[in-house]
Amino acid sequence: MNFTEPQQRLNEELHHIINDYDQFKQRINELKQNPYNHVLIKDIDQWERTSIEKIQQKAKDSREIVTESSQTCINDNEKKYNDLTEQIQQLDKENDFNESNFNYLRNELTKNTEELNNPSTISIEQGSQAFINDVSIISSKKSKFNKYKQNAITVAGGNEEGEELNQLIGPMGIFIDEKKNIFIADTHNHRIIEWKCNAKEGHIIAGGNGRGNRMNQLNQPQDVIVDPKNHSIIIADYSNRRVVQLLNHNQQILIDNIDCYSLAIDQHGFLYVSDWYRNEVRRWKMGEYNNEGIVVAGANGNGDQLNQLNFPTFIFVDENQSVYVSDMSNHRVMKWRKDAKEGRIVAGGNGEGRNLNQLSEPQGVIVDHSGQIYVADYGNARIMCWCEEKEEGEIIVGENGAGNQLNHPFGLSFDDEENLYVVDSHNHRIQKFEIIV
Repeated sequence: MNFTEPQQRLNEELHHIINDYDQFKQRINELKQNPYNHVLIKDIDQWERTSIEKIQQKAKDSREIVTESSQTCINDNEKKYNDLTEQIQQLDKENDFNESNFNYLRNELTKNTEELNNPSTISIEQGSQAFINDVSIISSKKSKFNKYKQNAITVAGGNEEGEELNQLIGPMGIFIDEKKNIFIADTHNHRIIEWKCNAKEGHIIAGGNGRGNRMNQLNQPQDVIVDPKNHSIIIADYSNRRVVQLLNHNQQILIDNIDCYSLAIDQHGFLYVSDWYRNEVRRWKMGEYNNEGIVVAGANGNGDQLNQLNFPTFIFVDENQSVYVSDMSNHRVMKWRKDAKEGRIVAGGNGEGRNLNQLSEPQGVIVDHSGQIYVADYGNARIMCWCEEKEEGEIIVGENGAGNQLNHPFGLSFDDEENLYVVDSHNHRIQKFEIIV
């Protein structure tokens, strides 16, 4: 019987195992030379990058703990390696080994390799309380801002200030429906005008009976929206301190004793109202107004902290129920995610000014389908567009040139083609800037 071939096969297997152990030793040496290659250090590095300055000291301390603990783990594995290497050498010397010896050595190598790469004695545990501000992931599907024709089309007003049906006085808020009809808060005429698409004049749908607080009157209405479910008109009746609804030609008060400025409706059936005096935004379930509503932004006093507002004006609510607020006197736009305790700055916030990272008393704010934020930069007579996470915005229209000049822009809106409508308040007109496709 030939015993040479089985012995040769066993010798080859032994040398393969020796080679695997040599690679394991090489890995140990790499970690000893550079312990910062540890898998948990990489996790901590990522945590640090996403948390920026606030957790840098915490990350440094954590690295030291991981390094010390991992060094202990490396030393333990090196000792196991030395013990097993001695066993291999003894087997090789005595030439007395079999398949069970190989299985044992393989299992030990696998176990120790796993322990070296993923040590069970150390891990990262996240606390139950937030240590840093929340972060958002911004889609990069669209890298450039929409472009608009710089010569605007006047779609309402523009016939000097006045109270005729083809005139406006200091309009502020607008709403565009699916037929491109424009609903205008004609503020200083104390009325709401509906201006049909391509019409030469509008018609009065609310107010228009002089300045007052009777149910057929308004007092400086600031904003107007249309409820898509029942097509009722909802109005921020600013100086009467009430939110009113016009349904089937009947006007009723929805919310009273509120210093309302702007309105928004989300797709889940909630009405949002900014209160400039209380420096907050609240929401109500549509049809349920016999309560104080729920605070969704601000309500922590007048100030410039991330949980505060200072004269909030226009608002916008996205599909995730995040609320965007033009924080006028802080010269910034804030985004408050649903149930957040504080907001984050998404435009401006670098003091009042006309640089590309600044705003001056922002008013209208809207967000397009790709998450780009459009702001009526009231004091700078321009419309800015900002991408969240960017330090600077871009001027879309205004500030220069005869065709796109604006005079104290207020409300903003899109139609279904994303043409941009601007309330050019002190020019007493609504301007349409067509998108360049």
